[in-house]
Amino acid sequence: MHSTPHIVSDVMSHTVAAVGRRAAFKEIVQLMQDWKVSALPVLEGEGRVVGVVSEADLLPKEEFRDSDPDRATQLRRLDDLAKAGGLTAEDLMTSPALTLHANATLAQAARTMAHAKVKRLPVVDDVGMLQGIVSRADLLKVFLRTDEEIAEEVRREVVAHLFPTPVSDVQVEVRNGVVKLIGHARDTSLVPVAARLVRAVEGVVDVEFELTRSESPAESNAADANGGETLSPA
Repeated sequence: MHSTPHIVSDVMSHTVAAVGRRAAFKEIVQLMQDWKVSALPVLEGEGRVVGVVSEADLLPKEEFRDSDPDRATQLRRLDDLAKAGGLTAEDLMTSPALTLHANATLAQAARTMAHAKVKRLPVVDDVGMLQGIVSRADLLKVFLRTDEEIAEEVRREVVAHLFPTPVSDVQVEVRNGVVKLIGHARDTSLVPVAARLVRAVEGVVDVEFELTRSESPAESNAADANGGETLSPA
């Protein structure tokens, strides 16, 4: 099988709003508002990413604006209290920045975002220079693939390899991203493998099977009158 998964460079935004280390607090807020983003890369030099400043980094200034936290809160939230007094991106940013490379797969990007609980990540080259930015919404673009595109890939990359004709007769139907394999399969042990491979095709929401076991002429002669065996993934 030779299908290549989509990678971050396929879906990322190349035009990125960013700030320098000396960007003022209000400048950062205004840029987030103008670009309708929740975080901005912080750059130095020719564009090397040194940090990220997010809404979460800015909120302590409002949270602690008119409060006098007790000692327990002060000890527990030292970083937030420091950011509450921050004036520039350098004071406020999270550093070092969590970043991705453009050749990371969308699955890798999704896992990184989920683990870090962030909505977007800067994309950098091998020396940390900003290349773009990828968001959760960008990662969902694969689900905009048409049913026809998904069906063709499943036929070419899964069915043709696991259930070749004439020993098997497996048809592919896709509706709203749900793939259904219908027909007769010779090798029942391959159904769980097929389920895993189909789910790995980008844009697939789920996979269903309506397969019965096909038999060789010798097996057919020896079979009882109960007919074929319906298959399902393990």
